[in-house]
Amino acid sequence: MTQLIVLVCMYMLVSIGIGLWAARRVRNTADYALAGRSLPLAMVITATFATWFGSETVLGLPGRFIEGGIAGVIEEPFGSGMALILVGMFFARKLYNMNLLTIGDFYRKRYGKKVELACSLFIVLSYLGWVGAQIAALGLVLNLVTEGAVSVALGMTIGTFVVLFYTVYGGMWSVAFTDFFQMIIIVCGLVAIAVCASDLAGGVGKVVEFAQSRDLFNPWPEMSLQGWLFWISAAMTMMIGSIPQQDVFQRVMSAKDARTASRGPVIGGVVYIFFAFVPMFIVCAAVLAMPNVGLELLNSDPQSLLPTLVRDYMPGWLKVLFFGAVLSAVMSTASATMLAPTTTFVENVLRQYVTVTPEKELGYMRVTLVVFAVAVLAYSLYFEGTAIYDMVAMAYQFPVVGAFWPLVCGLYWKKATTQGAWLSILFGSTVWGVLTVSALGDAFPSVLGGFLAAGCGMLIGSLLPTRNNELHREWQRTLSVSA
Repeated sequence: MTQLIVLVCMYMLVSIGIGLWAARRVRNTADYALAGRSLPLAMVITATFATWFGSETVLGLPGRFIEGGIAGVIEEPFGSGMALILVGMFFARKLYNMNLLTIGDFYRKRYGKKVELACSLFIVLSYLGWVGAQIAALGLVLNLVTEGAVSVALGMTIGTFVVLFYTVYGGMWSVAFTDFFQMIIIVCGLVAIAVCASDLAGGVGKVVEFAQSRDLFNPWPEMSLQGWLFWISAAMTMMIGSIPQQDVFQRVMSAKDARTASRGPVIGGVVYIFFAFVPMFIVCAAVLAMPNVGLELLNSDPQSLLPTLVRDYMPGWLKVLFFGAVLSAVMSTASATMLAPTTTFVENVLRQYVTVTPEKELGYMRVTLVVFAVAVLAYSLYFEGTAIYDMVAMAYQFPVVGAFWPLVCGLYWKKATTQGAWLSILFGSTVWGVLTVSALGDAFPSVLGGFLAAGCGMLIGSLLPTRNNELHREWQRTLSVSA
């Protein structure tokens, strides 16, 4: 075990070294936030894949799959993978050609500074849960590797500052290079674990037979109106909520050209969906390979099934490869999701209250990154014990009801107005809030209700007369010139 700890620590040091090496390329804000808009297709693909392939995929997803089958994991990986595909198909090229620094810049150009502030706050808030899930996973992994010598809380603290250390210096350049390295570890590590777990379980046929016996391949909900409503709500939470997000936007805008920006997320999304089946396969094999322990963990702590299998049943070299793969997945997601809200906050929130000169902008981003990391650590410690999968799913509700309709209508509907954006935000957040805190949410899903209300608000507000159409006319003139 001492050897495993040493090797895992060495892996973390290598990740830090790669991040600091990449940081040498950072000379200005564009380098820090968007890697100088110069990433080739391979790095855009690895960045999108590695960012999505985080704690919820490696630890949260297997446990949820073994409990509820494909129907229970419809939001992750299928919803989030589809989000990347939709971004590449319908949003990447349009946003790339606008030459924006953040997704919040779009809301300012389209609807004005107040809408920019509101939508940016929804986006920033959504990252608390997502980054918190990555920090929780780092704590869990370090606790398992050290067999309890490092507590989960201490593991969270160590993991936070390791990720923070290289991200605060290198920004998107560090994220891109570490993602490229970490994706290789993720793929090699999990494939090797799948082969070994299959042998321990008696072969691929027995694993598939076990999954079929538990009806785990059924993607559909119970055949009732309520069952379908909650299934649709779960699917769209990640699919819709992931689109108006700064981390996705940064990968689009970091590409070297518009074609790369469009193709990268599509390929990354497809690869992500297919590769997410690997941890699902491994967790089924884990229950067969360790029947007594597996059934006990299945009832008490499903997200510990996979790491427990590796720690107790795998040879030493596979332990190192697995925990390196898990750390790769979690650290790549954590670094990207710390950087994204930091950039949005400085550019679209702080700038409205403080004069941010080009000379000071990079400094503001680094300070904000540190503050956000500490806040997320506090959030993670407070919610210690919450399922990783649930933390991620909850996070994406904010952009669904507060930022999606202003984005999609702003890009594709010429009649969309500032008034419509405000009513969308108001209707969506109000209905979502009422359904979330009341018993009504048991009958109708809060996310779906907020999503529909936000769409109605956008439609009504944009069609109603408004006294101030100047911003809308300016946008129309911009479209005419670009056409």
